[in-house]
Amino acid sequence: MAKTSRKVPALNASSMADISFLLLTFFLLVSNMDVDSGLARRLPPPPQSEQQTSQEVQRRNLLVVLVNSRNETMVQNQMSSEWYATVEELRGAGGKVPLKDKVKEFVLNTSNSELLPELTEKDFGPPIGIVPVTDQHVISIQNDATTSYKMYIAVQNEVVRAYNELREEGARKYFNTSYDELTEDQKKQINDLYPQRISEAEPKNYGGQ
Repeated sequence: MAKTSRKVPALNASSMADISFLLLTFFLLVSNMDVDSGLARRLPPPPQSEQQTSQEVQRRNLLVVLVNSRNETMVQNQMSSEWYATVEELRGAGGKVPLKDKVKEFVLNTSNSELLPELTEKDFGPPIGIVPVTDQHVISIQNDATTSYKMYIAVQNEVVRAYNELREEGARKYFNTSYDELTEDQKKQINDLYPQRISEAEPKNYGGQ
């Protein structure tokens, strides 16, 4: 006796699109997405008078961090210059002064040197009070168009690390706690005390010189 073939009933997929859309919406709402906040950049204020536009004043307030096409980093201000050949040297290997320490020395100018940014007394409110700060200093980062990404990021990290250490030291000095434990108002005081004054120039073909 011949067997009769049975047809498999087709599935109704008309609602699949709606279900997929609902699932997508759900995951978008409940998922946490990482967002790169970037690095703060602040340009120097415009000169207020002809006297302020003098080359000597500008040089005093400027720390140049230049990365060439051979991934060598030169750090220079009116007081001194330093060359770093590798990422390890940027962090202090081979007896080099770490880049972050060069930046901190420049920003603080604890010796009140005429070759470093001028100190100006400013009132940051209690408990900090009136403190002399270099409120006109600028860290100018410049890199060659062919600089490797690894060296570019390493330089950025070390410069920002200097400011982070200054803020951590300030938090412990004035509030007797770590920076992360401060309130938002306290963090603002510390950030105003040590603002990230970083200027980043457009990459150019500086070559290996």
